[in-house]
Amino acid sequence: MSATLRNDAPPTAATPRSWPFEEARKVVARLAASGKSEALFETGYGPSGLPHIGTFGEVARTSWVRHAYTALTGLPSRLIAFSDDMDGLRKVPDNVPNKEMLARHLGRPLTRIPDPFGTHASFGEHNNARLRAFLDNFGFDYEFASATEYYATGRFDPALLRVLELFDPILAVVLPTLGPDRRATYSPILPIHPSTGIVMQVPIVARDLAAGTVSWRDPDGGALIESPVTGGACKLQWKADWAMRWFALGIDYEMSGKDLIDSVRLSGKICRILGATPPEGFTYELFLDEQAQKISKSRGNGLSVDEWLRYAPPESLSQFMFNQPQRAKRLYFDAIPRAVDEYLANAAKAPVQSAIERQDNPAWHIHAAEVPQSASSPISFAMLLNLASVVNADRAEILWGFIRRYIPEASPEEMPLLARLADHAVAYYGDFIRPAKQFRAPDLVERAALMDLAASLRALPQGASADEIQTLLYDIGKRHPFPELRAWFACLYQVLLGQPDGPRFGPFAALYGVAETIGLIETALARTES
Repeated sequence: MSATLRNDAPPTAATPRSWPFEEARKVVARLAASGKSEALFETGYGPSGLPHIGTFGEVARTSWVRHAYTALTGLPSRLIAFSDDMDGLRKVPDNVPNKEMLARHLGRPLTRIPDPFGTHASFGEHNNARLRAFLDNFGFDYEFASATEYYATGRFDPALLRVLELFDPILAVVLPTLGPDRRATYSPILPIHPSTGIVMQVPIVARDLAAGTVSWRDPDGGALIESPVTGGACKLQWKADWAMRWFALGIDYEMSGKDLIDSVRLSGKICRILGATPPEGFTYELFLDEQAQKISKSRGNGLSVDEWLRYAPPESLSQFMFNQPQRAKRLYFDAIPRAVDEYLANAAKAPVQSAIERQDNPAWHIHAAEVPQSASSPISFAMLLNLASVVNADRAEILWGFIRRYIPEASPEEMPLLARLADHAVAYYGDFIRPAKQFRAPDLVERAALMDLAASLRALPQGASADEIQTLLYDIGKRHPFPELRAWFACLYQVLLGQPDGPRFGPFAALYGVAETIGLIETALARTES
């Protein structure tokens, strides 16, 4: 595409409609109006706790918008992953060692607090390293930025002096949003105590624009202290800091969670006071834990990236993040199997889709337009989980015995994704399905239908296909007095597999084997008779 393409018009039937393209069009229009030749995307990170899966989601989603922007325009862009590591530590996270040591450093910038893990020069640097490690593991294209470095090296000095100059107008938009106690002490500029190193939240009693300083009283003794706003001697309160960053760096796009809607609005006002247009944005819904509570990096109550990757490939995590970002979703282990199979289905569709259809396919975004041929599996993850459940698999080799019988040419070397899925299925089965398996006895209608199924399977010709078995299942369900077919399939899962649901049973029986499925039925019937 031409690098001068303007694509801010509403999408038509011949243009992609997936949400990253909708967002990218906003950036296209913004740069067309501003005359900039390079788009700057940003994600923010508060490293007071360990990196969590929500951080990955924000970077992934922003990267998809950025890639859609490139597809629309061909213009260059950059993504900055900004760490607010100058922030003062407000509370000790629940999921770190050496909590007593950290408690002695409350209020100090994260990069001036010892690392409780003992691996880096500071707590902030440790958490920054963790952030970069897992972003690098997913292959994100980004530039890491540290607030400590930007403040200390003077990168923000011109913008900080601008905040000092416009102190009163900024104060005027912030104070009405605060309660009376906070209003009495609020300042957008937070000096760092020269002796204790604590980020001070104190009133500013004097400002010297020519000297570039603020004066404030030490709460301990009342001495008047003058601090330069430049060079890292002060930092900004975070809403003012966010706006200052947009202004100083020229950010064009940044998304944020639903809990920050009011903060985005306020920071936007401050950005305009400073003399810049706030970036385009997108509000995503928050992830919820098992108890439907917001996940928190300090509490560590969410599913971690490492935990997800124990049970599923990384592409499935991206699929989960891609789906309906403006809808609250429960982020727990039971979300993993569906995300895996959604990804597999999308990757399988990509090669036969038109160019426009592919751009609306999540797999196209996940793989930056290059969906590999290896990104598909002849067997679904749900099927592998049920196979692992039936054979009580504690290692992937057990599954491969059935896989090779179903697909003679299959091997881990020829089908690496299937090999990964088999490993993940064994892990997931062992940790979640096996402990929860609970068989129930069939009622009289179900018993008759299961006996009918066993006899009908015996009558099938050798090598009957999955579709033939599935048709047989439908026929049996229709000739027995089930209230609906769904009740018949629920019986198969609950009585034979000890699970509330499962995959299409015809393909499962073909994979597991007709004779073995008959044995499964006979075992279930014998078990309920005893």
